[in-house]
Amino acid sequence: MIAYCGFKTIFASLASASVVLPRTVLYEGVFCTACYHTVAKPVKPKKFKGVTYRKVRHFVDYMQLEVCGGKGGNGMLSFLSLPCREWAGPDGGNGGNGGHVIFKAAVGTKSLAHLKSVEKAEDGLKGRTKHRDGRNAPHHILEVPLGTVVRSPEGKILSSLDKEGDLFIAARGGAGGKGNHFFLSNENRAPSAAEIGAAGVSRTLHVELKTMAHAGLIGFPNAGKSSLLRAISRAQPAVSAYPFTTLNPHVGMILYDDYQQVAVADIPGLIPGAHKNKGLGISFLRHIERCLCLVYVIDLSIDYPWEQLTHLRYELNQYQDGLADRPSLLVGNKIDIPGAVEKLEELKCFLSRETDVGITSCIPILGVSAKKLLGIDEFLHHLRIMYNDNVQ
Repeated sequence: MIAYCGFKTIFASLASASVVLPRTVLYEGVFCTACYHTVAKPVKPKKFKGVTYRKVRHFVDYMQLEVCGGKGGNGMLSFLSLPCREWAGPDGGNGGNGGHVIFKAAVGTKSLAHLKSVEKAEDGLKGRTKHRDGRNAPHHILEVPLGTVVRSPEGKILSSLDKEGDLFIAARGGAGGKGNHFFLSNENRAPSAAEIGAAGVSRTLHVELKTMAHAGLIGFPNAGKSSLLRAISRAQPAVSAYPFTTLNPHVGMILYDDYQQVAVADIPGLIPGAHKNKGLGISFLRHIERCLCLVYVIDLSIDYPWEQLTHLRYELNQYQDGLADRPSLLVGNKIDIPGAVEKLEELKCFLSRETDVGITSCIPILGVSAKKLLGIDEFLHHLRIMYNDNVQ
């Protein structure tokens, strides 16, 4: 007998489900049999779009910058003259202090893209007549994401900003100079000297993020990493047919129906010899190092797709021993092209035979099409499981 299930019944059934899927859609007026199906379905992912020529703000997880504290204001050299007293003594005020350059950890900041190559604080104002001191310069506060590490050029860790509101004074401002009134004494009733404000501290720092994203998409150029990120998030990395379209990482946020957000990074493509800095490999591998989990994106349009996985894991382990052993997913992209399904099965058979590759049987091997949005829901489901098991 066919029974009609109202909106409330379906909602109650879905609420009792143990598996959380991204952004569940509820349909009112669903006909079902006596056995209710409680499998939640994700909202249709954002449609694939071609190349957009609008300016894209890149994600930056490493910066080398010069920080300069503000200069102190000069002291004033002045003598007071009154109508009834022409020589009323020295009245030069002190100069104001220069501002500091301060890093502050802020929850709302996700990238280092807003930092400039040179960050300088304002200078203090000079002293004035009639014993008036110059104004102290305001501090130059730079908000950085939580988990930011500040290093010296030699690699020494100077500060780690892990909590909201943590501060690090990167460069102190110079002290203001003393006016000639400061030097007034019984021995010197008319001091004719004043100090010049001190220069602020200037130094070079390396600022980097401990963690860039929860998961990183890694693969060879033109494997479809940018297309996959477009399909699962609102990020808009450029997509083209030529290699190395992506030269900077892009981070997209995936929102699930329990309001949990998972950050996924599109890492620029690697090539054989990346650990020797071929194709800017060292900088690209540094991005992967800051991802908690790895998603291998394999191109199923070429022959012998398992060779891509072997080369990728080799480059990761050559750069940092054990980097390829992080929690992983294996995604075969372009499953919609002819012969891709057979290549995916060959890949699974190869991995089941060759245990020295390092991919165990418990790691999911998924087939997706980022262009036609095939297999995206299953990928998001396994991504959330990996997040729950290894990140939370």
